Amino acid sequence: MSAAELVDGYLRFFVVPLWLAAGFADWLCHRRSHIESTSGIRESLLHVAQLTEIGIPLLAALLLEIDLIVIALMAVGFVLHEFTALADVSFAVSRRNVSPLEQHIHSFLEILPLVAMTLVGWVVLPGLLRDGIHAADFALRWRPVDGVYIVVLLAAVFVFAVVPYAEECVRGWRVAWQRAG
Repeated sequence: MSAAELVDGYLRFFVVPLWLAAGFADWLCHRRSHIESTSGIRESLLHVAQLTEIGIPLLAALLLEIDLIVIALMAVGFVLHEFTALADVSFAVSRRNVSPLEQHIHSFLEILPLVAMTLVGWVVLPGLLRDGIHAADFALRWRPVDGVYIVVLLAAVFVFAVVPYAEECVRGWRVAWQRAG
């Protein structure tokens, strides 16, 4: 097994599921703290932004051949995610109790994208540096993927991320409308 195959398997079957589980656990913390009545829809929308900032680079890394464009997309997504996470926590702590458990879960949500990006870079960058960046054509290419894995992953993302955070937004909007009218 090559280093690239080892890293790919580690990311697909450990890092990504752990990240998804941490996101779901974070949602459970939000629900328990009645986010809809405290920090409300604004914080929920920050969560949707963070999911998008990491989700797009994750899909690119899973579906496309890894090159400098995908690595750059992962880096930009990570930086945006970190700024949004900082804004999220800064906003939330003044409006609701962010428990030690939730703070610990945030540690996973912040570090796992960095782990993924650095592992991918560790495998891909030496070859790019050896061959020279000028040799890269920067063309996005689909890579062969395990269709079953992608379908199961997208279903898991839908069940454990999209639905819970959409539900959180609905609760937040409902309370905001009740307060406004």
